[in-house]
Amino acid sequence: MIVIQLLYRGNHGKAKAFAEEMLSSGLVANIRAEAGNLGYDYFFPMEDPDALLLVDRWESQASLDAHHASPMMGQIAALREKYDLHMVVEKLTPIATSADEAFIRR
Repeated sequence: MIVIQLLYRGNHGKAKAFAEEMLSSGLVANIRAEAGNLGYDYFFPMEDPDALLLVDRWESQASLDAHHASPMMGQIAALREKYDLHMVVEKLTPIATSADEAFIRR
C-alpha cells in the first residue's frame, strides 16, 4: 500500500472551499472509484483554520501513477490554482514491524 499525505495551505478559508468544491464537483467520488484507490479523505487540523490534510491511499505505485496520468489531475491542479493553495507532500510507509505494533491499540 502507498499512502500520500498532502497538507494544503490557503488563506481566509480557501483550503476548506477547495475541499468543498472537490466534493461537490464529483472529483472526489471519481478518484475514489479509480482502480487501486483505497481511500481519499480530507481532514481539518483543529488549531489551523487555513490548513487541510488529504490522506490518499493506493494499492500500488502503478495505480498511483495511473491516477497522476488521468485527466482529473488537470482539474485538481486548476482548483489548486483557483484557491491559491500551497502544498507539502509526504509519502508514508505503513507500520510493518512487530516492534511498532507495541504502540498500536487495535
